[in-house]
Amino acid sequence: MNPEGLERLLQQVRRGHVTVEQALRRLRSLPYEDLGFALLDHHRSLRQGFPEVILCEGKTTTQVIAIARALIKKQGPFLATRADPSVARAIRRLDRRAQYYPDARIVAIRASRQKPHGHILVVTAGTADVPVAEEARVTAEVMGSHVERLYDVGVAGIHRLLGKKDRLFDAQVVIVAAGMDGVLPSVVGGLVHCPVIAVPTSRGYGASFGGVAALLTMLNSCAAGVGVMNIDNGFGAACLAHRINMLGVKG
Repeated sequence: MNPEGLERLLQQVRRGHVTVEQALRRLRSLPYEDLGFALLDHHRSLRQGFPEVILCEGKTTTQVIAIARALIKKQGPFLATRADPSVARAIRRLDRRAQYYPDARIVAIRASRQKPHGHILVVTAGTADVPVAEEARVTAEVMGSHVERLYDVGVAGIHRLLGKKDRLFDAQVVIVAAGMDGVLPSVVGGLVHCPVIAVPTSRGYGASFGGVAALLTMLNSCAAGVGVMNIDNGFGAACLAHRINMLGVKG
């Protein structure tokens, strides 16, 4: 339940459309719900503006479905990350509104009548970085941000980025996903006035050490205003970008 939903419920009680007992029944599971193997944080939407998200990786399909069923029952937006096709099919059997985004490995149910806000730009150095970028894009969109893409503009052909610089200037937040040498966020950070969120990806050859080389490059960025996420953490980048973006929307 989000703040708007809680307000609606209280208004219904005040007008006599819902009894106190009915409201109490709905609110009883508001803080958390004990599933035996998981304590679902139903209060998170009130605190942070979006419900708890399922990380499917490391969970059994049975566990994912039990969590998904409890979350979907609350009638809010729904997001499950790192979902393989079989898990996605199982979630879709629970609710046909659920959409699977294979590049992002995300299953999502968007809020009804949701209007996108602000402007986040997601940038990749190469096509190999797209899965991480798509995780960021879909997450931010489902949370309610307007998101645009600018892919395959890495420093091996820097003219591709410079030819699209107006799109960089229009954004309120830029997410940059890059593997290999991981230098693209520094370049973008030196061009724009808005926050840049750098996401190192695990793409690259031996000495990239699974994204560690890109991570260290980004942490040592000479450009001011560049923050760095963990390796392949498109979801975390989207959460941060969305919050920054919404601060701009609220003025």
